Amino acid sequence: MEAVQQQNQSFFITRILPHIELIAALLSGVLIVIAWLFGKNGDSAISITLFLLAFFIGGYAKAKEGIEATIHKKELNVELLMILAAIGSSIIGYWVEGAILIFIFALSGALETYTMNKSQREISALMKLQPEEAWLMEASGQSKRVLVKDLHVGDILYVKPGERIPVDSMVITGHSNVDEAAISGESVPVTKQTGSELFAGTVNMNGSLTIKMTKPSSESLFQKIIDLVQSAQSEKSPSQQFIERFESRYVKIVLVTVGVMLFLPHFLLGWDWTTTFYRAMVLLVVASPCALVASVMPATLSAISNGARSGILFKGGVHLENVGDIKAIALDKTGTLTKGKPEVTDFFVTDGYVESEVLSLLASIEAQSNHPLAQSIVQYSKLQGTIIKQSIEIEDIAGWGIKATIDGIEWKVGKPKFVGEEKAKHFNNGVAQSLEDEGKTVIFMANEHEIVALAAMKDTVREESKAAIEELKKLGITTIMLTGDNERTAKAIAEEAGVDAYFAECLPETKVNHLKGFLETYGMVGMVGDGINDAPALATATTGIAMGGGTDVALETADVVLMKNDLSRIAFAIRLSRKMNRIVKQNIIFSIAVIVLLIISNFFQVINLPLGVLGHEGSTILVILNGLRLLQRNV
Repeated sequence: MEAVQQQNQSFFITRILPHIELIAALLSGVLIVIAWLFGKNGDSAISITLFLLAFFIGGYAKAKEGIEATIHKKELNVELLMILAAIGSSIIGYWVEGAILIFIFALSGALETYTMNKSQREISALMKLQPEEAWLMEASGQSKRVLVKDLHVGDILYVKPGERIPVDSMVITGHSNVDEAAISGESVPVTKQTGSELFAGTVNMNGSLTIKMTKPSSESLFQKIIDLVQSAQSEKSPSQQFIERFESRYVKIVLVTVGVMLFLPHFLLGWDWTTTFYRAMVLLVVASPCALVASVMPATLSAISNGARSGILFKGGVHLENVGDIKAIALDKTGTLTKGKPEVTDFFVTDGYVESEVLSLLASIEAQSNHPLAQSIVQYSKLQGTIIKQSIEIEDIAGWGIKATIDGIEWKVGKPKFVGEEKAKHFNNGVAQSLEDEGKTVIFMANEHEIVALAAMKDTVREESKAAIEELKKLGITTIMLTGDNERTAKAIAEEAGVDAYFAECLPETKVNHLKGFLETYGMVGMVGDGINDAPALATATTGIAMGGGTDVALETADVVLMKNDLSRIAFAIRLSRKMNRIVKQNIIFSIAVIVLLIISNFFQVINLPLGVLGHEGSTILVILNGLRLLQRNV
């Protein structure tokens, strides 16, 4: 019975703790009303006691926060201004005004805390998707329930229908549909079968799977996503950094001005001392930059959370701001504009060679590479039933092709210039040119004496890529395709995709050179790639955007990561960034306008302290609520 009571008590505390600031603010409001009623009936001692209690309950959290921040950063802040104004008001007998100041300040602080907690709840919700236990297959063939943290790479696990995948893994046996919405934001389940890759936190829908753990749980893609979003929320945008630098200087100016206001109006304008002190306290309140300070952070956190829910990871506020300012986007072709899985359409072999033997040799060399074209040849070879040899040593020449030595003979597989441009041009009566005119990618295989074979592949443009390019154009963004393909193939793909311009025969270093030229022309340039061969270009661009299902390299190299190969997410990210930048500008202009209006009104004695508090804190609440609009899915 005691255990149940303790559990209920713990549950109650867990539920109520995130709302403690709001509860304190509301309680102080109730105490203020009661204190005012006692004061109205002449019970001043009880009234003042209740006001002091309201001061303490409502102002404790903000006063503690302000004092700790001042000690830690050695800088004054707006929290201290509010506390000083409340104390000053009570000293001259304006208990109600001082208490209302504390109440509204506490209420706006509770709302700001809610915004922060809302973003943290997005992370907590993600973390809850990670299973803590898994079914481990033993040597006997039986399965037992174990903690995920006790698993090791290579362990064989069993996943039942409806369960979450416990670790990053690969399917050994079984066939099922898996909901990967937590990773990619895509609601349509993905079919998984033997050899398919699985991610921790995704849901096994309808089939039983036997899987092999491929990564430690601490290094899973899901954990990396959580780490990225957490670091992004802690990294401040340039606007936020400017506001914080401005705040500390502004607070000092306000304190100096208030110090002057405590004496100067009495002598220059003939105000009595009570009015002079009262107006100084009103100035202390209305001149505080609370709304200005809250103009950026809630909006930034809301936008980052929205992006994370939609499968877009921003690596910080600075990248979130920059995306909206992009004027041009360079796109890699393979896997970005196209499906990245080209199919072999034509295969030619020089007279005197056996086609099946040549194909077997070519596939054996390409099997050592992870390039999409190489994998296409391997797949074609398997369909033809040829034997693929393993453990062949190769040398990958980035941007050109592959070298391999087999039985003392050196083989080259790659572009025409790599195997000999003239030989390639005349191979099989110049068939390469007509194939390239059809938009096909052509590679050659040659030994030390001659070209032995030609393989032509066609990579189809994604339908969604065409729509995404059109959407980017509507946003006023120039689209440029960068590809290692030859001129004719690149032109055919570019026309089909609808990009504004293209550059063919790009090596990794030439992509970087092109990016530098784009930066001079357009100023702010994005680069979209798979995060591996395009890493130098991703780093050169103003904003590197990685695609490719969330590969490890993509997570490490880019500024923005799209967890799914869907170009439409880029347009969404740009719209989200632009909306955030608009909201931040609205907040800053509005908050400054309110401060100026309230200061002028105070100087002409048009407003009293409660109205000043209402205008000041009301503007703070409004800018926070305006920032929360970015949590909406539609932008």
